[in-house]
Formats: sequence, structure tokens, C-alpha cells
Amino acid sequence: MAKLTKAQREWRPGMPKKRRSTKVMFASTVLLLEAFVVFFATLAVFGLRRGEFPPALILGVGIALSLVMVFACAVLSKPWGVALGWILQIVLILTGIVEPMMFLVGALFGLAWWYGIRTGIRIDSESAKREREQAEWDAAHGDTPPAS
Repeated sequence: MAKLTKAQREWRPGMPKKRRSTKVMFASTVLLLEAFVVFFATLAVFGLRRGEFPPALILGVGIALSLVMVFACAVLSKPWGVALGWILQIVLILTGIVEPMMFLVGALFGLAWWYGIRTGIRIDSESAKREREQAEWDAAHGDTPPAS
């Protein structure tokens, strides 16, 4: 028998579904894309600069950075999650020291991260406002839909 999650154990019929944060969804998308890019950039650096750096160092650092980016997706809803994401943006830009094209790639992902966070916050606040207004309207007019 599968073990139930906390949300599954606490669910009761008629409970409204908890709204997912758009900010977290946008940020997770950017971080996952970055994780793939870092993995493939690691392979490129491994092939192009094998004589300059030990292969184990290249693969270890690159794969570790990819895994940290995937891990960051899981903690974005925590207060320090977005700060970790910003730190990873800086780290991604700094990978340009090893492969100069990563300065451009990192800067573009940094812009995508900034835009996703900014837009996600705006959409989340608009959704919360819309939910509050709907709840006020429902309280004032009853919770039943109009008869047709």
C-alpha cells in the first residue's frame, strides 16, 4: 500500500484545492532548463578543455551544479529558496570563466529568472486579490450560482 502524503491525509471532501504559486512554477521552469544547459555545457567543457582541467573535476562540478539546480526547484516555496536561485544565477554567469560563451548564456538565464520571479509575484498577487473579491461576493450574494 502506498504511503499518503500530508496533503492527501489532511484532505476532506469539499476542501478547495490549494492554488499553486505561479512564481514557483516559473522559477522551477528556469532552474530545470538551466540544469540541462549546465549538464550539456559540462560535456562540452569536458570535450574541449580536457587537457586544462582534470576530467573528474569537470564532470564532478558540472553534475553537482546541475543537481543543485534541480534541488533548488524543491525549495523554492521556502523563504530562502528564491535567494538560492539568485545565487545559482550568479554561479551560472561565473561559469563563463571556464567557457566564455557561458557569460552570455548565464546572463540570458539571469534575465529569464528575474522576469519569471517578477511576473510570477505579480500574477500571484492578482490571483489572491481575485480570490478575496470572489469570496466577498459569495458572502454577500450567497454561495449558490444563479438559476438558469
